[in-house]
Amino acid sequence: MTTAAEIMHAGAQWIPATETLDRAAQLMAQLNVGALPVSDANERLCGIITDRDIVVKCVAKGRDPSKITCADLAEGTPRWIDADASVDQVLDEMERNQIRRLPVIKNKKLVGMISEADLATHLTDQQIHAFVEKVYASR
Repeated sequence: MTTAAEIMHAGAQWIPATETLDRAAQLMAQLNVGALPVSDANERLCGIITDRDIVVKCVAKGRDPSKITCADLAEGTPRWIDADASVDQVLDEMERNQIRRLPVIKNKKLVGMISEADLATHLTDQQIHAFVEKVYASR
């Protein structure tokens, strides 16, 4: 059985909820990623911030990204998956919640992220087709 840990991008990094969006954008550029898990003071997942969030919800509205925190934009209930979960469980979580990125947690610590790119390199064409149909078809 292939697990989440086997298909994830290891080395994901938190950004504190109190950090500003300009710092989040800088970290995304440095890490070459489009999303960062947002952590509370106890390093618990409290959201995810994406490059799109920063552009659409801050910059496009004329807000100053140096004055808006990640917590200000992180919305909804954050979803995650255990590192030992099967690929079927990963797909179910992403499909059911129509999400494109999924933090991977082991022993209450962030150990990686699974993105669509990770799925594309590890799944069969049939699995990818089913994923795309379920995540994008009803949008």
